[in-house]
Amino acid sequence: MKVALDKKSLKLLKLDRYIIKKFLGTFVFMILLIISIAVVFDINEKIDKFMTNSAPLNEIIFNYYLNFIPYYANLFSPLFVFLAVIFFTSKMANDSEIIAILSNGISFKRLMKPYMISALIIAVTSFVFGAYIIPPANKSRIEFEQKYVNPNKRKIGDHDIQFKVAPGTIAYFGNFDLQTNTGYNFSLDKFDSLNLVSRLTAQSIRYDSAYQWTISNYQIRHFDGLKESITRGNSIDTTLQIVPNDFIIASSDQQVMTSPQLRNYIQSQKERGMGNIQPFQIEYHSRIASALSAFILTIIGASLSARKVKGGMGLNIGIGLALSMTYILFMTISSSFAVSGVMTPMLAAWIPNFIFAGIAVYLYRRAPN
Repeated sequence: MKVALDKKSLKLLKLDRYIIKKFLGTFVFMILLIISIAVVFDINEKIDKFMTNSAPLNEIIFNYYLNFIPYYANLFSPLFVFLAVIFFTSKMANDSEIIAILSNGISFKRLMKPYMISALIIAVTSFVFGAYIIPPANKSRIEFEQKYVNPNKRKIGDHDIQFKVAPGTIAYFGNFDLQTNTGYNFSLDKFDSLNLVSRLTAQSIRYDSAYQWTISNYQIRHFDGLKESITRGNSIDTTLQIVPNDFIIASSDQQVMTSPQLRNYIQSQKERGMGNIQPFQIEYHSRIASALSAFILTIIGASLSARKVKGGMGLNIGIGLALSMTYILFMTISSSFAVSGVMTPMLAAWIPNFIFAGIAVYLYRRAPN
């Protein structure tokens, strides 16, 4: 009895390795195939801009495409997971391998073990890459795009900026020019509880370095009860615990921050009363939700493909593509709702997973046993 049990355990171990190898091998193959096609299309689309803006070949290869590939591979990893599971599981079902496995007394629940191990490997890898490795690489890719692909789309400034720079201190910029690091129609209000203590207004303020600012053509009004005193001057140096990038936000800024940097940035912006941080919150929560979606999509793909159907692999792959597009559509729509303030960024990042988790439970219960 002991020998038989050991042989059975060994058989299950071989089955686990077989499925894990199939899963990860198909996953990597699909990434290489689809990303290779994406690179070809991207080169075809941007070749004119590369030539027009005289982009060096070494920068195209090392600064752009070597950072382009991991970014988009990780961005669409849930899609690759889903398609990989459907593809190789459908092939196993079509070759009657799933039937043979279940006929030998292995339940579908036990069959899911190597699937979940593979999903765990992909989820951890995806999270580590998305949270720590890809953001620094994105900086080089985005700088390349701003220099050689879309040189006219750089963020050059903003207007009507107001936020808290310190407890009881509110700063306001009428507008700010990022190219010269200069703000215009600047004011700085200091409060003691609800009482205005002083108000500085200036024609311009320029950022130097290390939180050092130079204020030009200023006026300071000091309030002491009903008394008021005014100080004027041409120029004064001051220290403000802010830098232009704290309030001039580009659409791609969240992509170059690691997850700890995103968390700290969101917290500091909340304390300063800054708005427009929804994209950063969505990015932070999406990195976690996207990694964990590997488990949900694996269950859906395996449950959907484990049954041998009349339509064969083509039908399963077609259903898989439809569900994949639906998942991406939910992600896009929910992100738009979060940016517009209809729902919280955390809910927007997780709602596709919640919906597809329900689909996963339904399909898992209907899977062959």
